[in-house]
Amino acid sequence: MKRRFNVTGCCNPQWHYMVRLDDRVKKIKEDYVDYGSYFVINKGRQYGKTTTLRALAKYLGGDYVVFSLDFQQMGTKTFADETTFSRGFIDRLLAELRKADTDEKITIREMLSDFKDTHPDMILDGLFEFLSSMCEHCERPIILIIDEVDSASNNQVFIDFLAQLRGYYLRREDTPTFYSVILAGVYDIKNLKLKLRSESEHQYNSPWNIAADFKVTMSFSVNQIAGMLKEYDTDHDMKINIQEIAEEIYQYTAGYPVLVSLICKYIDEDLSEENTFDSLGGAWTNRGIEEAVRRILIERTPLFESMIRHLDDYPEMKRMLQEILFQGKAFSFNLDTKEISLASMFGYAVNKDGKVQVANRIFETRLYNYFLSENELAGTDTANQMGDAAMRDRSCFVHDGMLDMDVVMRRFVDTFTEIYGEEDTKFVERYGRKFFLLYLRPIINGTGNYYIEAQTRNERRTDVIVDYLGEQFIIELKIWRGNEYNERGEQQLSDYLDYYHKDRGYLLSFNFNQKKEVGVKEIRIGDKVIVEAVV
Repeated sequence: MKRRFNVTGCCNPQWHYMVRLDDRVKKIKEDYVDYGSYFVINKGRQYGKTTTLRALAKYLGGDYVVFSLDFQQMGTKTFADETTFSRGFIDRLLAELRKADTDEKITIREMLSDFKDTHPDMILDGLFEFLSSMCEHCERPIILIIDEVDSASNNQVFIDFLAQLRGYYLRREDTPTFYSVILAGVYDIKNLKLKLRSESEHQYNSPWNIAADFKVTMSFSVNQIAGMLKEYDTDHDMKINIQEIAEEIYQYTAGYPVLVSLICKYIDEDLSEENTFDSLGGAWTNRGIEEAVRRILIERTPLFESMIRHLDDYPEMKRMLQEILFQGKAFSFNLDTKEISLASMFGYAVNKDGKVQVANRIFETRLYNYFLSENELAGTDTANQMGDAAMRDRSCFVHDGMLDMDVVMRRFVDTFTEIYGEEDTKFVERYGRKFFLLYLRPIINGTGNYYIEAQTRNERRTDVIVDYLGEQFIIELKIWRGNEYNERGEQQLSDYLDYYHKDRGYLLSFNFNQKKEVGVKEIRIGDKVIVEAVV
């Protein structure tokens, strides 16, 4: 059976191309499990949590008795009360021992069955007294793994279950209990309680303050992506540029597991079957990655559906992300701040040099597209007039299949000046960059991509990179702050062009000087040509 790249469910190395997890599970065992730690693996959707837990359970099986449960397999009614939950929990433990293959596991199974039969009305206190006895009589330490704890997040009985685990943990020198407990899900335990009870007096009392701080990296590195691609290349005998492709995929994904696999899956299964590329090897190029990303950005996936739902559920987080993207606001990364904590927990934001940054290019562009579409659908004049003007002129922007960015800049200056030339400074400063993206998007939509270089985005400067059929255009958007500042911007853009091996770039200045000269001109800096547009 031919292996594939997997984007649904748990990965299996026999069926799927995947990053090897040997080093990861070894580190988790040595740094956490062997020390008897209780901890939580909190990561966004489709971050490889379940795949990691399965590999970990298998790895631990030589030294420990491992119970690996999934709370998604316990229906809502199971959490109705203590008795129903306790019996359901015992059932999940028994299911794990269905194929018991050692005397030790057979003994545990018999103990569980006898307890269930003799305690039809068990409650949590009784359940944990039995579990303590089970741990005491077991020859090896018992590890409890619970995946998808989010499934229980709206149930008080689950919070009480955590409290029992915590209580036995604190008394474990005198009272036998699970040697290590591992919980996995999107929500951390503090926010699980927030989800259950919104009252302020309950927000900061975690039932899981015993947890060790989990610091194992779950994202893929460039080398890990390269290792996966090497296996693929060996199977297909294409001799692709593995290192270059791995680095480019990482640039778009920052190693977010499902996004890495999505890009690879599109290239492997879709692009090679189309006329866009002449061969499978031809699709495994930067151009193929660009096309895969373009498709990811326009299609519905569970990951992005979850993102939109979270934006609706948490308007404070949404507002923060909008201000970062469109206004270049810099927020100090502080997990005590609710909206920052949520964005980090869901995987949408990371700590970059002490500031909040959107986690990867694909998330960032998807957010831009969503926020811009909201503006368009709201029917505001500001959004509709820019987009309508771009659509009317769309035919003049492409010549012989290639984008003419010079024309884009000239037409934008004309359109912006006509519509917003009389607006006040604060209005233009706040919305100018959004208007340019509203204008640009319908021009490249369906053919090209755009993204924002995060390290250059601030209140005064934003660099937009446009990919159009393999050609890149570098556009710096800048708030005018005098001639000296403008000249520095020209030099910065020139240096940036060197990085991209380009000899032509674009500078769009939002100028609030009453004596400004609106229009487009060319400036030569060394061997670079900068097309400067002023509005």
